[in-house]
Amino acid sequence: MSDSGLRGSRQVAALFSGGCLTAIPRKPARREQLLTHLAQTLFERDRVYTEREVNDALLTVHDDCSALRRYLVVAGLLERPRDGSSYRRGR
Repeated sequence: MSDSGLRGSRQVAALFSGGCLTAIPRKPARREQLLTHLAQTLFERDRVYTEREVNDALLTVHDDCSALRRYLVVAGLLERPRDGSSYRRGR
């Protein structure tokens, strides 16, 4: 792992206490690191998820699953059709 990757991993790890996210970062770059981490660890590529499954996965780390879900969609890390019927891991 590169120095910047290791540093990013430490920065993300610092956002958690006891496996739970202590707060959603306000700074966009830090939030992007967190969201990338969540997308990679909570969601499998090429799998379709219902909104409930997405919420349940996000609730394992933070109570505000709707904010995290919205951030993930806006960042392109989760994709959903216009009707919001399903979710899939993006980039």
